[in-house]
Amino acid sequence: MAVQIHLGDNLDVMRRFSTGSFHLAYLDPPFNTGRRQAATRIRGTPDPDGTRVGFRGRRYRTERVSGPSFEDTFDDYPAFLGPRLEEAWRLLDPSGSLFLQLDWREVHHVKVLADALFGRRRFLNEIIWAWDYGGRSRRRWPAKHGNILWYAKNPRKYTFRAEEVDRIPYMAPELVGAEKAARGKSPTDTWWHTIVGPTSRERTGWPTQKPLGILERIVRVHSAPGDRLLDPFAGSGTLGEAALRLGRDAVLVDCDPRAVQVMERRLGVSACP
Repeated sequence: MAVQIHLGDNLDVMRRFSTGSFHLAYLDPPFNTGRRQAATRIRGTPDPDGTRVGFRGRRYRTERVSGPSFEDTFDDYPAFLGPRLEEAWRLLDPSGSLFLQLDWREVHHVKVLADALFGRRRFLNEIIWAWDYGGRSRRRWPAKHGNILWYAKNPRKYTFRAEEVDRIPYMAPELVGAEKAARGKSPTDTWWHTIVGPTSRERTGWPTQKPLGILERIVRVHSAPGDRLLDPFAGSGTLGEAALRLGRDAVLVDCDPRAVQVMERRLGVSACP
């Protein structure tokens, strides 16, 4: 299986590919948060006077180290995203699916836009990805979820490999019996999965990195081995890693050279010239 990495405006790059040449498209665009998105990591340095205690009582001092960042502000978000949605839709084969990752700021506006572009009958699910990590606001309910919209090119013929759906634990196993509890249950349209934390092994240093577990579930269920996948806002390249692990091909695009460098390190692939 192969992964291609492209540096450039995804609209220009997508126009190079033939209509219907991908089976699955996953789009994780900037969320229009109105602020700069920045990645930080924790660096530990041995220090007998440090406040952090590690293995065998060794002490460390820690500091936050800044990583890549990008400005996440758009005056007209639909005008930016609309042409890219249209182009990704063109690239899907007749039984392909498009997954669009957003959050509470723009999901309602983009849902109306996508319904108009693709047709409301092609909308199949809104998946809520929920987590329970990070700070808590004392002024409103803390935002701890993302929204994933699923559209199918043909709502009567699409890939959903039910046998590949992973099982999750029952929340009240004593109510279902030992056999069912041991087997687990299929997830619903609410997916509980932690984010990629500052000290996670998955961490690449790219802001807005999405967990591999979320992308593996999408890839495993909504495509088959050998299929070709597209991520026009590739960032850290999580879709590419999921594709390689599961025997799919992938094309990854990002306009930021720093994102391309992260993907090259992560996937061991050089960007296309």
